[in-house]
Amino acid sequence: MIALLAISSISACGYATQKGMASFYSDYYEGKTTANGEIFRHNKNTAAHKTLPFGTKVEVTNLKNNQSIVVRINDRGPFVKGRIIDLTKSAAKDLGMIGDGVTKVKIRYKKK
Repeated sequence: MIALLAISSISACGYATQKGMASFYSDYYEGKTTANGEIFRHNKNTAAHKTLPFGTKVEVTNLKNNQSIVVRINDRGPFVKGRIIDLTKSAAKDLGMIGDGVTKVKIRYKKK
């Protein structure tokens, strides 16, 4: 098994990027409370990240097919080694990763 490490960088224009693996939430979490107190809904473009502030807008690009979306951070996680972001099913579908389950992504967000 090959471990993938998250790679981070900060550009001169104040944006930070990370590369790593993305996954999406199972149906079990629908209707449960997220870490910021919202009710989790698969049809929203939200995501979990371990450290980014709640409300941060993140551009996620699937490096396999180059599809991108913007999600808002409203939860903590993922708690699986090597993964950098956990997406709703709607966001995962927009990225074309439902069949894969987990895929390599680049995330980009404005550094505060």
